[in-house]
Amino acid sequence: MKHGIYRGIAMSVAGSDSGGGAGIQADLKTFAALKVFGTTAITALTVQNSLGVTGIHNAPPEIIKAQMMAVGKDFPLDAVKTGMLGNRETISAVAEGLSELGIKKVVVDPVMVAQSGDSLLAADAVDAVKNIIVPMAMIVTPNLPEAEKLTGMKIDDVDGMAAAAREIKKLGCGAVLVKGGHLPGEPEMITDVLLADGEISLLRDRRINTTANHGTGCTLSSAIAAELAAGCSLAEAVARARKYLRAGLLYGVTAGHGAGCLGHAVTMQWTEVVNG
Repeated sequence: MKHGIYRGIAMSVAGSDSGGGAGIQADLKTFAALKVFGTTAITALTVQNSLGVTGIHNAPPEIIKAQMMAVGKDFPLDAVKTGMLGNRETISAVAEGLSELGIKKVVVDPVMVAQSGDSLLAADAVDAVKNIIVPMAMIVTPNLPEAEKLTGMKIDDVDGMAAAAREIKKLGCGAVLVKGGHLPGEPEMITDVLLADGEISLLRDRRINTTANHGTGCTLSSAIAAELAAGCSLAEAVARARKYLRAGLLYGVTAGHGAGCLGHAVTMQWTEVVNG
């Protein structure tokens, strides 16, 4: 349903990135660029910049759920994405909120480790991700390290990615997108593996040579949620989200001393609004 200039309403349940390149900040920028009205439930405050994460303050689980309920009982949420959930208590609270609000279009980005290598998920919470939040997802979007943690598999090639997608699907989610940016041996191409409706699809693009790639996972998952909120099918939402991500990579910004961030303010053809 359209709401003025906006094509839908979505929520991000994720952590705050003080550097602005990932987390809640990246999600809201993505929603805005794709003309979807963005709302949030903040799960954690991180102290971070382009060089890494130096502090994390987790929000109380009851406050996280309260944010979700306050927004969800007031706004007609068309889709929700989850990002950094941090610990088992937060995962349980978020799952309760999603269930009580009856959200069907849920995109789960199983955030476990920051690009800098800093852990964003308690060690004892991986099982909670697998057993509590993943089964609620319309689609789960792990990168290779996350897919390995979810399956216990070592992934070395595209066949391994497909096998991991099938294992993750057994957890009860609707679809799986295993992202191949970390795959060794493919310097020129990136292959993502989508498992949807029982079929494996290989989504291949030429690699964009850039260091402005902080927040790619957050951006892709929020873009999928945005397009689902706008009424797209899952396949179309994934296709459009990948196009938006590539545009953001092409116009990235390196403002700090470490990894740069995506150019979230790019305009995609299907979102253009003609004034007058």
